[in-house]
Amino acid sequence: MEKNISILGSTGSIGTQSLDVCRMHGYNVKCLTANSNVDLMEAQVREFKPDIVCMMNEDSAKALKTKIADTGTKVVFGMDGLIECAVYDRADTVLNSVVGMIGLQPTLEAIKARKTIALANKETLVAGGHLVTNLAKEYGVSILPVDSEHSAIFQAMQGSPSKSAIKKIILTASGGPFFGKTLDELENVTAADALKHPNWDMGAKITIDSATMMNKGLEFIEAKWLFDMANEDIEIVVHRESIVHSAIVYQDNSMIAQLGVPDMRIPIQYALTYPDREPSPVAPLSLADYGKLTFFEPDYETFKCINVCKKAIEMGGLHPAAANGANEESVKLFLNGKIKFTDIAYLNEEAMLKAPEKKDFTLADVLETDKAAREYVRQSNLN
Repeated sequence: MEKNISILGSTGSIGTQSLDVCRMHGYNVKCLTANSNVDLMEAQVREFKPDIVCMMNEDSAKALKTKIADTGTKVVFGMDGLIECAVYDRADTVLNSVVGMIGLQPTLEAIKARKTIALANKETLVAGGHLVTNLAKEYGVSILPVDSEHSAIFQAMQGSPSKSAIKKIILTASGGPFFGKTLDELENVTAADALKHPNWDMGAKITIDSATMMNKGLEFIEAKWLFDMANEDIEIVVHRESIVHSAIVYQDNSMIAQLGVPDMRIPIQYALTYPDREPSPVAPLSLADYGKLTFFEPDYETFKCINVCKKAIEMGGLHPAAANGANEESVKLFLNGKIKFTDIAYLNEEAMLKAPEKKDFTLADVLETDKAAREYVRQSNLN
């Protein structure tokens, strides 16, 4: 079946892998967006011939416009341009792989435009959970998960007769590069140390989130919104090999898991082909090659970011948005050598606790809370 797709964040790790899938299946790429990588965007425009491209950076948009003046592709910029691509009438699916809170507004607008949402931007649901899910229900829009863990749960659920048959869901975590380390051992690790993920090839921000395990905390919140599960029915398990991507447990205690090599093109493709299964560019999994698969309880004492996220979703309202905004800012500070690795969890928790108590919130409330949390982190005396 012909597919017309807009990819938000096409020059990042998920975006480039999404284009691998589009290339293999001959999908029509109608819109592409990026922050500032002009050279890669030019190459993507020349190969996929989209109708519109957006660069968030205005100077980058001007440079790109000059470079691709010989093509018929329209160049736009900024949030208005990002939203234009999200609602473009010639695309039926929007794959949102931008990093951070910037992905929330285009997701909401794409839902209003009744696009199918392939969601790789977890911050959308973390910060604006009830806004996004309520709007999707109102407009009858499907949100298909692209995160490997949530895709695995979604895939495992295809065999479920009903939601009531499911007892709990299990989110697996690689444990990142610092598995088994103590807080004292993490005191002076560098950004270079934290960016050495053992299994996955991801962007810098997500790789740091994996090292702090904030990523798993954010995914805990995302899972709650995607699958409407109680907090106590979501379990996190460290699985070092990243072969079991997540699982569900049925009421009879039978467990169904989704397995595959650690390659994001599997969940990306399933979100684009659902409910069909198609050949993929991913290597087959050989269990014999791995020999054994291991599982461990997370170390909540060392990786406190998980607790921050659990506390945020328990408190509800705007607290998850504050935790997310603080984390984006604290990760920037760490990558720039301004704070210690162990400061990230502390700053995230402090900012999260300062969020206003407001259960029924608007997009403006989310954006204001995000701004305040970032400012709190920037003004901390730790940097």
